[in-house]
Amino acid sequence: MQISSAISQLRTTDLAESIRFYTTKVGLTLEFQYQDFYAGIRAGIQLFHLKLVDEKDPSIEFVDKGEHFHLYLETDDVKAAADALRKNGVRLVKDVHETAWGTREFVIKDDQGHTLYFGQSR
Repeated sequence: MQISSAISQLRTTDLAESIRFYTTKVGLTLEFQYQDFYAGIRAGIQLFHLKLVDEKDPSIEFVDKGEHFHLYLETDDVKAAADALRKNGVRLVKDVHETAWGTREFVIKDDQGHTLYFGQSR
């Protein structure tokens, strides 16, 4: 058996708004939408899913308290990515910074409060 990819799923209480955030604000691509409750977002060669739910994702609070993340998006130019997001009206929770483990990163929140890290190897 060979695994070809791993796909994460984020829960949203407003699928249309989450699709808009990821496509318009972040610049990713809507890969598919199934009815009014499920969608796939393409980030380069990767894909993640959005699922409509009735209540706020309970992992958001846990991730915030533990300084974890929901998605880590790798880029070849973290400064340009941060600048583009700012230009699109996205507030950076943590600006571009160097890490002890050899990356440059910044942090944003999506429309639901999920924590997204953007990183680049140094």
